[in-house]
Amino acid sequence: MSWARLVCLGKTGPILERADCGERIGESYGTSTFTPEQIIAKLREADVLVGRGSTAVEACRQIGISEQALYRWRKEYGGLKVDQARRMKDLERENARLKRLVADLALDKAILQEASKLTF
Repeated sequence: MSWARLVCLGKTGPILERADCGERIGESYGTSTFTPEQIIAKLREADVLVGRGSTAVEACRQIGISEQALYRWRKEYGGLKVDQARRMKDLERENARLKRLVADLALDKAILQEASKLTF
């Protein structure tokens, strides 16, 4: 068992760094997944804070997201309500499923055409 040292205190607790590989324990890298409902709630909270006079950076710190995430979410979820955002995500999933289906069918068609060329 290797020892770990305290790097800093995060929102959810201490963030530790293992000595043997520099890997941080207790901190997630990459994107965390928020539901559309949570994203819209955070956008509304940020808008309220900005409306009260704080900057976007301060609002992001207070609600626990990065400034980049705020702008990306505003671009994607701009003026949507919760039910509209949920419907949009459902449609995106359905669209991706249908695209995969079309690609599979196009591949099957190409294979059958090649097979028919060889038999005649």
